[in-house]
Parts: sequence; structure tokens; C-alpha cells
Amino acid sequence: MPTSREETSWKQITLFLLTFGIIVVCAFILQPFFMAIVGAIVLAVITQRPYNWLDRRIRNKSLAATLALILVILAIVVPSFFLVQSLGKQVFATVKVLRDDNTQTKFSEFLGSHPSLASHVETITDSIDIGHAAQTTASFIGSKLGSLLKNSVQIITQLVIMLFILFFLFRDRPLAISLLRSVIPLRDDETGELLKRVGDAIYATALGRLAVAAVQGVLAGLAFWVLGVPGIILWAFTTVACAMIPAFGSFLVWAPIALYLGLSGHWEKALLLAIWGGFVVSTIDNFLYPILVGTRLRSHTVTILISILGGIAVFGLTGIILGPVIFTIASTLLEFWHTRTHPQEPLPD
Repeated sequence: MPTSREETSWKQITLFLLTFGIIVVCAFILQPFFMAIVGAIVLAVITQRPYNWLDRRIRNKSLAATLALILVILAIVVPSFFLVQSLGKQVFATVKVLRDDNTQTKFSEFLGSHPSLASHVETITDSIDIGHAAQTTASFIGSKLGSLLKNSVQIITQLVIMLFILFFLFRDRPLAISLLRSVIPLRDDETGELLKRVGDAIYATALGRLAVAAVQGVLAGLAFWVLGVPGIILWAFTTVACAMIPAFGSFLVWAPIALYLGLSGHWEKALLLAIWGGFVVSTIDNFLYPILVGTRLRSHTVTILISILGGIAVFGLTGIILGPVIFTIASTLLEFWHTRTHPQEPLPD
């Protein structure tokens, strides 16, 4: 017969496996709402100080959380909605200009004055079956119309769930932190340090990325103003939104505008915008982001860049936050492990 110690060991192993299995199942259940959960946590962390100020003046926690949620909606959600709406109008206006006969005439005149470029364009167009390409494009667009409506419903659902979770993170934050402390298998001081570093990682990554994107938006907006691009404010804010994606985000805005200027006959302006966008707007984040974020994340520049790009590759847009957070957790746990196993050997800076 097994001894009581062996029986206890088997029970612990069974309990561990059962718990692990249930957690995996819960992860699959929560997976469709992953973006909403991450968004709520990020907003709760970066608005912690304003909420604390509000909470000290309003004793009722439910009322304070409600007011904080309304402020978040007015400051973030509503402006984002109008930005997307205005961007859609600008996209349709741009397509209309590109299809205009005057624009096509200017493009033909430009090709006529540059025979070598015209020959390359002709070679490319001759190798393409225009009829088949148009039919394929129409079929693709038609197949995506249904998914566009479906994605719109999903976005609204994610937004509602995110705001719902954010309300309870505002109201019950001490309860959530206590729960985390109770399940993390570390000493109290280690748990506190881990939670602090994770909070710093979220705060620095979100606000640091936003600060850099704002600088890129200002620089791009300055170029748009000098070059006479219509809709300066809209395109500047669009640059800020796209620049949240590191390395190439701002390129998604200034490159099409440069192409638009070129097709409109303003090739000198297009060249100036391409130079300014490529060498200033798209590269300044390589210098500013490590300065603004690296110190608080306690990470090397290479680590920050790889964690963000790798996080995007694995998790999508939420990887902008999750990549650095996961790297921060890993480095912190490795530091705890080193401290426990080699207490006399301090880690290098």
C-alpha cells in the first residue's frame, strides 16, 4: 500500500495537472476577448494617477469609476471614432482625385517627358492581364464586404467589453492586486517588485510610444503644411496613430501622400516629402524611444526593439505592449533566480 506521503504527492500532482488544464481551457475561452482585456489593463495602468486623484475626492468608488470611465470615453474613444470617420472620407477623396481625368493627364505628360520611366511602366503593364486583374480585384473586394461588416461588429463588441472590464479595474483595483499577490509563487517583496516592473513596462511602453508617435505626427504635419497638402491636421493625427507601430508605421501615411503629390504633377514636393519622411520622421523613433522608455524598462535598445517587433508578430497590435511586458517579466524572474542562487554576485547593469 502507498504511504501517506506518496498519496499526498500524487494528490498534489493531480491537483496541479487539473489546475493547469482548467487554466488552459480558460485561456481558450478568453482568447476572443484578448485585445479587450489587454486594452482595459493598459488604460487602467496609464490612467492610474488621474484616477487616484479622482478617487481621493469622491468617496464612492462606483461613482469615481463611472466618472473615470466617462472621461476615458470622451478623451480617447470619441476622438478615435471621428478620426477614423474623417480618415475614411479622405481616402475616398484621394481615390476620386486619382481617378480624375486631369490627374491621369498629368501623369501621362510626366511619362512622356521621361521616356525611360515610361518604357519600364509599359513593360510592367504589358506583363499584366488587365482584364483578369480587374476581375480578381472585384471578386476580392466583393468577398471582403461581408467580412468588413463582421469586423465592425467585432470591434464594437471588443470596445464594449474593454470599457466594461475597465470600470471594474478602476473600482476593484486593490482586489485585483491582492488576487495576483495570492497566486504568484514568489515572496512578498519579489511579488511587489515584479508587479511594479510590469506596471512600469506598460506605462512606459504605452505613453513612451505615444510620445514618440506624437513627435512624428508633428514633424510630418509640419512637412504637410509646408508642402501644401490638404487636410493637414487629419493626416498629422493619422501619422500619430500609425506611428504607434514601430519601424514603419509613419511610412504608411507619408509614402502614399508623397505618391499622391507625384501623380498630381508635384514631383519636387513628392521628393522633398520622401526625403523628410524617410530620414527624419521614420528614423527619429530609433533615437527617442530608447531614451524615453529604456530607462524605465531597464532594457537595452536592441531588447526593446526586438520585444516590440516580436510581440507584434506573435500577438498583433497588442504585442506593442505584451512584447516588452513579457520580456520584463522574464528578466525580472531571471534576476530573482540569480539572486537566490548567487546572492554574493550582483547582476551587471
